Amino acid sequence: MANVTVIGAQWGDEGKGKIVDWLASRADAVVRFQGGHNAGHTLVVGNEVYKLSLLPSGIVRGTLSIIGNGVVLDPWALKAEIEKLTGQGVTIHSENFAIADNCPLILPLHRDLDGLREGAAGAGKIGTTGRGIGPAYEDKVGRRAIRVCDLAHLDALDSQLDRLCAHHDALRAGFGQPPVDRAALIEELREIAPFVLQFAQPVWKRLKKVRKAGARILFEGAQGVLLDVDHGTYPFVTSSNTVSGTAASGSGLGPNSTGFVLGIVKAYTTRVGSGPFPTELEDETGQKLGERGHEFGTVTGRKRRCGWFDAVLVRQSCAISGVTGIALTKLDVLDGFDKVRICTGYRLRGSDGVVKVLDYFPSHSADQASVEPIYEEMDGWKDTTAGARSWADLPAQAIKYIQRVQELIETPVALVSTSPEREDTILVRDPFVD
Repeated sequence: MANVTVIGAQWGDEGKGKIVDWLASRADAVVRFQGGHNAGHTLVVGNEVYKLSLLPSGIVRGTLSIIGNGVVLDPWALKAEIEKLTGQGVTIHSENFAIADNCPLILPLHRDLDGLREGAAGAGKIGTTGRGIGPAYEDKVGRRAIRVCDLAHLDALDSQLDRLCAHHDALRAGFGQPPVDRAALIEELREIAPFVLQFAQPVWKRLKKVRKAGARILFEGAQGVLLDVDHGTYPFVTSSNTVSGTAASGSGLGPNSTGFVLGIVKAYTTRVGSGPFPTELEDETGQKLGERGHEFGTVTGRKRRCGWFDAVLVRQSCAISGVTGIALTKLDVLDGFDKVRICTGYRLRGSDGVVKVLDYFPSHSADQASVEPIYEEMDGWKDTTAGARSWADLPAQAIKYIQRVQELIETPVALVSTSPEREDTILVRDPFVD
């Protein structure tokens, strides 16, 4: 049996929550391997709606759920999320939930710095969630982070705090803010430490045991490949690597453990926050896509920008992440359109006035903002795809659309999702038995 790595192949918000929940019912462990509580997953199980930001999606079904070392952890956000899920009847304890003891912490000073930077950026805002994700990753790379394991040794934290505060106090002074209150920070950490430490362990060791037993592991990515700090629309990206290769480094298992790579792809395109978006529709059609798709961020509540499917971007994401197959979501949102469009390339006018046709998304931000989409138009379909669970339930033109998508992105369709309901899924290729 194969392990499965799930990533978003667009700008996030592709419907990973439902797909991961569907797969988690057949997995023995679910692992978050990057990002923080800026990721939003909505799960619909029966009549209950669960909104997760940090916890792996498998937790609502009692599947062993693990936060890997590649995640940056806000301990207070974790406590609040666990308490909320407990109130919804979800049981969470050290047997079904674990946190990597080498996982870096998001501290109040990280949230402060995130907000100060965005507030001062004006028109140059990146569009972060303001939750301290980026500054926490900076401290990790700068070798001054406080990690989960440090919560058990708070009395020996002076030298780490010296390095941390030397960095942050200088930045805070530049914004006219007072130095970090070290005593208050230690007190906050001392208060939250027992709650976090009950789940802390060397998760690489636990995962090794799970794998050795032949169990199925599901690696759950956050955001999407187009937000990857290396491969995304830089600088309008997240602060971690969102590609599939991060599943290995962010969990403590080797690259031969990540298995089938399932890229989640929405049947159209959306984006939250600032940054280039070639197929964005700022018209009635874009409004219709947003309304029918309920396109508001799970974490921020911000309205998502909407546009036609961009095959160039998805083909690039699939190649970079080694995607084995895609799960096409929200197909039902396209029901009823007379015509649907797919972006198959870009036009870019160079400084010499010559127009080039590109079959890839360029790296420079000015070029990314300037490309014009080249569209292929197809007939839409009037019959509904909502709730379909087999190819026979789909209108013929919807099947043609799916087939054209997989041709253009050069990656086969493994699953098709036709509603938020878990069982409204067409299985074409089983990732776990690849």
